[in-house]
Amino acid sequence: MQIIVVPEGIRKGIPACLNHRHLTLIVLLGFVALPIMVGVLAYKLSDYYARRHGDPALYAYHQELVQSRTALRKTREEATRHLNALALKLGAMQAQVLRLNALGSRLTRMAGLDGREFSFDTLPGVGGPEKVVTASAPAVPDFTHNMDLLAHELDRSQARLVALESLMLDRNLVASVTPAGWPVEGGWVSSGFGERMDPFTGHQTIHEGVDIAARFGGPVFAMGEGVVSFAGDKSGYGTAVEITHASDLVTRYGHLSALLVKEGDKVSRGQAVARVGTTGRSTGPHLHFEVLRSKIAVNPIAYLASPS
Repeated sequence: MQIIVVPEGIRKGIPACLNHRHLTLIVLLGFVALPIMVGVLAYKLSDYYARRHGDPALYAYHQELVQSRTALRKTREEATRHLNALALKLGAMQAQVLRLNALGSRLTRMAGLDGREFSFDTLPGVGGPEKVVTASAPAVPDFTHNMDLLAHELDRSQARLVALESLMLDRNLVASVTPAGWPVEGGWVSSGFGERMDPFTGHQTIHEGVDIAARFGGPVFAMGEGVVSFAGDKSGYGTAVEITHASDLVTRYGHLSALLVKEGDKVSRGQAVARVGTTGRSTGPHLHFEVLRSKIAVNPIAYLASPS
């Protein structure tokens, strides 16, 4: 299709060629744009007519109805946003409560508490008579603020419980490697730490440990977790075992009749490491027990508990 445009005052025309694509585009624009323009024009004319010739009260009611619908739509949108935000906060708080319950259950087991008394899987017992109090429902912003405060308190509680768990783990670790308890079955302290009369010479000497009279061949238990740093014959001690602990302490067990461990073995508290004997400078079956801190002998009584 060819269209010749002849401007005013010019004899020669300007030809313009339109192909099928151009014609299709013009037709589509006419079918789409023309109804929209007609609709907008009709709405404007009806609105103008209603203002000029219609009932003013009816027009005002119509305008108020339009504004009410707009306000209702905005209110619904705002309420939906608030509900979505509250749902997210509630989900996060539920997850945090589950973590707190799991942490509390671990602490209950670590502390050896009665699980029936300190249960984190059930709600605590509450009750009592109720008195009705008339109170207005909290607004959404106030309710959201209260949830934020509760979430903050949950964060603080979780931080305190985590710190408590770390402290309990540290204490348990220190307790496991610090010598404590009683190293034989039964028995009694037959000679204490410090100055004493030597049983062989009768001279005043320093006794750097305690002697515990016990049954010959009875088990000798490690007083704490550690590594065997010596196992063999030692002058004056006969057959002996030394255990080095992480707390910079060494425990020494002398006059043994048999060894149950060797150098380099890792032992735990209460593990049998030897048997009671009378080797070395000994007058009878007993265990010579020493505690050394930084290679200096200290009184072992502080680490000994009464035999059960």
